[in-house]
Amino acid sequence: MPSLTFVSPQGVRREITVSGNSSAMNAARLNGIGGIEAECGGALSCGTCHVYVDEADIEKLPPPSDEEGDMLDLVAAPRKATSRLCCQIELSDEIDSLILHIPETQF
Repeated sequence: MPSLTFVSPQGVRREITVSGNSSAMNAARLNGIGGIEAECGGALSCGTCHVYVDEADIEKLPPPSDEEGDMLDLVAAPRKATSRLCCQIELSDEIDSLILHIPETQF
């Protein structure tokens, strides 16, 4: 089962374990992670689930789609090389763990 660690802008870490296939956004919402609003419910149309994937973990994920890249151009926080929308991060047993940093603008 994959584990996710969400890190707030203040450095507070919260680790959750995810059973089954899910998106990081769904896991965050089910576990009450602050800063992941996900207003569009994962429809790739709002950017309110923006995270920075930890540099040590970025290679575990496929690159963002063109659609995700377009939406990342519109998020409130600065876009970085590790920016992703967590609605587009699909979790599976192949990904054992990820660390996701939540931008300050989402709090």
